[in-house]
Order: sequence, then structure tokens, then C-alpha cells
Amino acid sequence: MLIGIPREPQTLVAATPDTVGKLIKLGYDVEVQSGAGDRADHPDSQYEAAGATVVGDDVWSTADIITTLDTPDAAQLAAMKPQAMLVSRLAPGRNDDLVADLAARNITALAMDTVPRISRAQAMDVLSSQANVGGYRAVIEAANAFGRLFTGQVTAAGKVPPATVYVIGTGVAGLAAIGTASSMGAIVKATDLRPETAEQVESMGAEFVAIPTAAEKSDDGYAKEMTDDQATAAAKLYAEQSAAADIVITTANIPGRTSPVLLTAADVAAMKPGSVIVDMAAANGGNCELTVAGEVTTTDNGVTIIGYTDLAGRLPAQSSQLYGQNVVNLFKLLTPAKDGTPVLDFDDEIVRGITVTHATASGTDILWPSPPVKVSAAPAPAAAPAQDAAASAPEEEKSSSGLWWKIVAGVLGVALVLASPLSVTTNYMILMLAVVVGFYVITAVTHSLHTPLMSETNAISGIILVGAVLQVGSSNVAIAVLAFVAIVIASINIFGGFAVTRRMLAMFQGGN
Repeated sequence: MLIGIPREPQTLVAATPDTVGKLIKLGYDVEVQSGAGDRADHPDSQYEAAGATVVGDDVWSTADIITTLDTPDAAQLAAMKPQAMLVSRLAPGRNDDLVADLAARNITALAMDTVPRISRAQAMDVLSSQANVGGYRAVIEAANAFGRLFTGQVTAAGKVPPATVYVIGTGVAGLAAIGTASSMGAIVKATDLRPETAEQVESMGAEFVAIPTAAEKSDDGYAKEMTDDQATAAAKLYAEQSAAADIVITTANIPGRTSPVLLTAADVAAMKPGSVIVDMAAANGGNCELTVAGEVTTTDNGVTIIGYTDLAGRLPAQSSQLYGQNVVNLFKLLTPAKDGTPVLDFDDEIVRGITVTHATASGTDILWPSPPVKVSAAPAPAAAPAQDAAASAPEEEKSSSGLWWKIVAGVLGVALVLASPLSVTTNYMILMLAVVVGFYVITAVTHSLHTPLMSETNAISGIILVGAVLQVGSSNVAIAVLAFVAIVIASINIFGGFAVTRRMLAMFQGGN
């Protein structure tokens, strides 16, 4: 079958030369409307080199399958062949008239923005791929509007504090924003209704600010609607954190629903002059009461509110590649035989979840809304087993066994000290102090620095190596054996530590 790639009214394109080649390998023929990829830095010649045919404006009337970024206009839909397939972001939950129109035109429509939030479908999730780019771009736009540095500096002229970034919502877009802001040197804080995301936030070097009464996660992977008490607590937290932050990035955007208002006009009025708000939900109503979709506005107290609706489109080459790959992954699912003929298996929860209308020779079936798919972002905690006498006995025995060995080890340690010459006692004291100091020094180091720290400090084993070399020739067999073992272990520490360091340095060297 023939797949058509039309020219979009925006900067993105639904397929790049790379993804076109992958579609052709699945058995499809591909037509690309002339100039479709120009604004994403993909000229017609690249598509031709990938095996596609570049055509004029007749792609709509000739293709069996049309892939676009967003819903085509009425004239484009009218030009499509009966029983043709449309693959696009359709937002069927907000466009009842569109669903009826697609059915009336006998078009099979697959909504890329309704992919279920399950692990198997992640490779086709255009919302996540575009949100990832959008979260990155949101920080770039904020940095452009912010009148100061993100990272702190100490200069001869004085100390410059780092910027404080507050991210509301820690989904794909929020995590991308957190990572970008952290890499630029800002102090980052984040809040989400789902407390289980705290670990992800903290692993990226940000501080998770929990809502006192956090909402639970719903079956569709999003947070459940909050109660009045939860909403009040959340609103208070948002206001407090926003007033203290230099940059606020809001990401609460649930497909098919109007975005919730998280920052009121009063909250914005309490923010510092020069602060910046990037509302990533501007296209769907906005999370800030004062957001104007598609525009940048400045309030009376000097707060800049960025309401761009095309954040991903401001990085067109990357976003187009990701969207195109999502489409390829979908067609891999639809074309198991790689014969260029899609098969809609409605027993597959992904296929059923994205199919809005299904056109046949006898008419068109409306399949929206799709049946709900239950998902879980985190596994449910296992129920604690009942503790009976038979089950608890092995545990008690194990606990007693562990305590017994500790007592034996302690007695042997005391006996060793008492049996040693008085001159050696000082060495034991130094060893104990070294263990205590080493424990507190190492545990105080952030986890991200453990590898470089240990790879270098393992070289201290060289002291052990020197001592062992001096003793390996001892006439006492036990001393000689222990010295040899010490040489082997110390050598592993030394050479292994520097090998790890070399690999880490190679990560930052080009061509390695």
C-alpha cells in the first residue's frame, strides 16, 4: 500500500528520510509532498535518496494511508480516498464532530495521541516523545527570557547565586525540564500529585516537594482528580514555591481534558519581578490563569509568562525524527508480515485503543471511545503474609544465628587484641579510627561521585602493596602466604581503580 507524507502547516513533518526508509523495508511505497521536510532540514533530495517518490499536491488523493502531525482540514479530508487510513494526532476526546465526519467520509482513523500508557506501547507514544523535547525546550525558552545566569558563580566582583527552578508535574516533560535545568546549574525543585515519582526526581539531583495530601494514581496512569482538601493543600504549596522561585515550569496536561489551573493571578502577583513562567499546557487551556496561548506576556509586576504551543516544533529536526519513529513502530505492529498491508487486530489493546473509526466496504464503525486500559506506573506492594508459628520459627532461628556469629566475632576480636603484644595495641586503635572516619567520609559523598572517588582512592592500596612486598619473603610460612594474598588483592584494587577512571575519562573524549 501507498503511504503519503503531506506538507504540514507547522515546522514538523510526519516522516524523515530515515523513517521513510524503515517504512519501505516494511513493504510500503511512500510518497512525500514536495517541500514537506524543508523546515525540518530535510530537502526533497534526501527523501528521494531514501527511496520515496516526491510528488506535488496530489498526495491526498492518491495515498492509501496518510500520516500527519495533526488533524487535516476539511478540504484535505475530502480529497482522501474512501476506506483510506489516516494516522495522526486527532484528540478525539475533544472533537466529537471530527469523529462523526471521519465516519461519514468512510475513513479509518488511528489517533496517535491515544496510545495506551502501557510498557509495550511506549515506543509508539507520541505524547511522550514530543513532551520530552518540549520539556527541554521549555527550559531553553525560560533561560532566554530570564535576565540572569542559571548557574551560580564566585567572581572577583562578588558571588552570583544560582537560579531556582520549580517544576510542577514530573511526567516525561517535567523530568526533561528537571534534567535540563539541573545540567545548566540551577537549583531545581519539583512537585507531583503522585508521590511515587519522588525517587525519579531525586535521582536527577532535584528536590521533591511533596503535597501534604497527595492524590493517588488512577488506572490510566495519570493522577486521580483531587478532593477539595487535596486541591487546597496543593494550591497553597504551588503559591509558596512559585513565590520563592525564579522560574516556574508547569506541565499538567492530560489528553482529552482541559488543563487544570495551578497558578492563579494572585499567585503570579506574589512572584518576584523578573521571574518567568513557562506554561507547557497553554494549548489546552493553560496551567496559569494569565497564560495567553501562543504568546509571551509580561504582567504588571514584571513576571514573564511564556505560552508557546509549539515547544517541540521549535526543534523541528529532532521532533520530526521522534514522531516519525513512533509511526514506524506502529506500522511494525500493524504489519507483522512486512508485506506493506496493515492488519488491524482489535484483540490487541494498542490497536483497539488508537482506532477511532474503522472503514469497510459496507460502512464505517465508530470505535471511540475505546475501552479503558488499566495501567500502573509502579507495582502494587505485596501483601504481608500472615505470621504463624511455623512461618516465624525460621525467621527467629535466622535472627538468632546472626546474633550468635556477631557475638563470636566480637569475642575473637577481643581475644586477638589481648593476645597481641602491647606495642601492637596502638595499631588496632588506629585501624578502628580509620574505619569510623572512612565510613563517615564515604557516606557523605553524593552517589554520583562514588565511582571517581573510589577509583582514585583505591590507589591507596599501594601502601598495602609495599608492606606486603616487604613481608612476602618472610621465613614464616603464614606471614608469607598472607603477604602474597595482600599483594593480589591490593593489585586488583589499584589496577581496577585506574581502569575505571580511564573508562570514565574516555566518555568525555571524542571518538571513544
